[in-house]
Amino acid sequence: MQVFAKSPCRVDLAGGTLDIWPLYLYHPNAVTLNFAVSVYTSCRIMPHEGNAITLRSQDQDMEETFDSLSTLMAAPKVRNVLAAMVVKHFKPAGGMVVETNSESPQGAGISGSSALLISTVSAFNKFCNTRHNIERVREIAQNIEAQVVNVPTGCQDYYPAMYGGVSAIDLTVAGIQRNNMPVDLAELNSRFVLAYTGKPRNSGINNWEVMKLHIDGDKKVLKNFARIAEIAHGMRGALASRDWNETARLLREEWSHRKKNAPGISTPLIDHLIASTKKSGARAAKVCGAGGGGCVVFLCEPDARERVAQAIETEGAGQGVKVLPVEVAPKGVVVKTLS
Repeated sequence: MQVFAKSPCRVDLAGGTLDIWPLYLYHPNAVTLNFAVSVYTSCRIMPHEGNAITLRSQDQDMEETFDSLSTLMAAPKVRNVLAAMVVKHFKPAGGMVVETNSESPQGAGISGSSALLISTVSAFNKFCNTRHNIERVREIAQNIEAQVVNVPTGCQDYYPAMYGGVSAIDLTVAGIQRNNMPVDLAELNSRFVLAYTGKPRNSGINNWEVMKLHIDGDKKVLKNFARIAEIAHGMRGALASRDWNETARLLREEWSHRKKNAPGISTPLIDHLIASTKKSGARAAKVCGAGGGGCVVFLCEPDARERVAQAIETEGAGQGVKVLPVEVAPKGVVVKTLS
């Protein structure tokens, strides 16, 4: 029996970095807002006779085979680290090919690795019949990613992959609660453009540096995040009431405060793209994820969407910039068994 799992990546709108424990505990009513996009990750498990385990990554064009699970467990170095860590956790019996794929550009800041882990953990959850609920799947995926990147990870990146749609992730002393936002997905599709800058970002470094400043009590960072928390709370209400003018204003303010947290969150290219697209009708924009590269999301009026996309392509010509043809992904992870 083969198992196949597929899940989407995400765009974050407001409240990012606050989802890293324990930062949200310092800000009352902390919430992170994001939505799933039709950039997908997948994992396919293909069992076969014998004990050999092959880890194959389609997007990275690499493959390696281990004689057995014990050989993989003892290997000092593995190229496909995410898949290997999941296999080591579940310890499946028998031989198999584990084939992973991600449509996300490298270092895009749209949580490609987190979504890939949701896909892979979900596939092995089914294959091994461990029957973990979706929240337990998220916990395993998040813990594995923290082991891989060697810095604390936030929780928000996994929920779009789990549920799809638009999410408000409440972060409280009582725990984490994902709530579906009643946003018209067709309307949101008509109002956003997602562009890859051609330059990967390093979320581990950026988020870790900002987190250390926050924990150490840096007054500027504390003030910025207090305002970011307020902005996210306000944007939740604006989205729920379909107030796109207020949503755009808050997105601009979120980005303005986020840039102040640490050097390198923005780049000259990102600043240029955001400034130049205003002339074409972009109402607001911000970097996805921790910044320093990756993707930028632009919010605009529906009649300006094509002009904004064209301006991005023109201003980023020759620098690897490209507009990604995406829309909101309405569903989260899907797991199928194949005979």
